[in-house]
Amino acid sequence: MSRSGGKRRLLVALCLVGTLLFTALGVWQVERRAWKLDLIARVDARVHAPPAPLQSIEPEYRHVRVAGTFVHDKETLVEALTELGPGYWVLTPLRTADRTILINRGFIPSTRPPHTPPSGRVTVTGLVRLTEPHGRFLRANKPAENRWYSRDVAAIAATRGIGPVAPFFIDADAGGPGAYPVGGLTVVTFRNAHLVYALTWFGLAGLSLFGLVLLRREKLERG
Repeated sequence: MSRSGGKRRLLVALCLVGTLLFTALGVWQVERRAWKLDLIARVDARVHAPPAPLQSIEPEYRHVRVAGTFVHDKETLVEALTELGPGYWVLTPLRTADRTILINRGFIPSTRPPHTPPSGRVTVTGLVRLTEPHGRFLRANKPAENRWYSRDVAAIAATRGIGPVAPFFIDADAGGPGAYPVGGLTVVTFRNAHLVYALTWFGLAGLSLFGLVLLRREKLERG
């Protein structure tokens, strides 16, 4: 076998493997896109559904309703950056008939304007959210200093002496105009770039296939 013939066979093999591999990756991204669109549709349905009574186990972003009494002396402020600027999330334990749940009552600016907490039995509607353990990227929670950068349910409950709590928290819905804390600021977004990835992989598969065609044409021309 000549040196040029061996090189040509290697190129053919590379182009063939590339065509198959890139096509498979493109198909995988198409399937991932279908899965992501279904996830977005299901979450959107939960977010905009009428609030339902809270069950023992709920998926994230389920719109729920729960009744109980706030424990204001165990309230915790968590640093936040929202569309309203920097400030804090106000997390207050809510004692229900069978458990305690942390309620993110909403956002207050860094100036901490006065807000009148509700007393007595209250009903809260909002979205179920998963706990945010440890802190933010490069900013770990500091329980000993009472500095919180994420809504870490277990750590907040342990530090504040709240006792056993549900393994999630609830983002309260928006209250009346001008009311503090400002609820209803939950941002529900899912990155969905699978179509771009799929087109990229299919494009590379097309280039690999084009390479095969050129190599085949060159061989035919050389006889």
